[in-house]
Amino acid sequence: MDIVIAGGHGQIALRLSRLLAARGDTAVSLIRNPDHAADVRATGATPVVRDLEAASAGHVAGDLAGADAVVFAAGAGPGSGAARKDTVDRAASVLLADAAERAGVRGFVQVSAMGAGEPPAPGRDEVWAAYIRAKGEAEDDLRARDGLDWLILRPGRLTDDPGTGLVTLAEPPIGHGAVTRDDVAAVIVALLDALPDARHRTLDLLNGDTSIADAVTALRPPRGQV
Repeated sequence: MDIVIAGGHGQIALRLSRLLAARGDTAVSLIRNPDHAADVRATGATPVVRDLEAASAGHVAGDLAGADAVVFAAGAGPGSGAARKDTVDRAASVLLADAAERAGVRGFVQVSAMGAGEPPAPGRDEVWAAYIRAKGEAEDDLRARDGLDWLILRPGRLTDDPGTGLVTLAEPPIGHGAVTRDDVAAVIVALLDALPDARHRTLDLLNGDTSIADAVTALRPPRGQV
């Protein structure tokens, strides 16, 4: 497959591009900072400098030309304020979806967050509230697009522990807990393989006791059903 990853220097994105390259897929990673290009190349992906806060849908559509699917793994990141939660976590996702439709790329996997679109838990600050709101609005935008075979993935608390290959993957709610970034990346690869059969689903993800292959296979409709 040919996959384009937005937010290509993120921790999940770097793991994802390594997995794709290792099995012979082609990964193109969109990055904002040209200083990150060497890190991206080291994973086997091709870096493309594209600031999603400033680019047009037409320019990004050119980056997506010929791709089989796109992965939105971008985020404003720790230390950013409420304004950038909106411009990156919401607006950049909308831009990428617009560009995918222009380019005729139907497959779209969005890395979101548990609790997206819900009122923030008591004690959370305004930046967290802006983040959850932005993620929720980005999800809503995708759900309104019949022209995309989208999947929304909501990982739990992310860790850098080694991947286990065992997960709980289902429509929310599934409770709270942790999931390794290694396992998130592996689940994204499996979801890309499952498109378009497993399209139009919102999925929570935690570490659990089901193999990634079995968890994703369970999302496919029974044979003979659309």
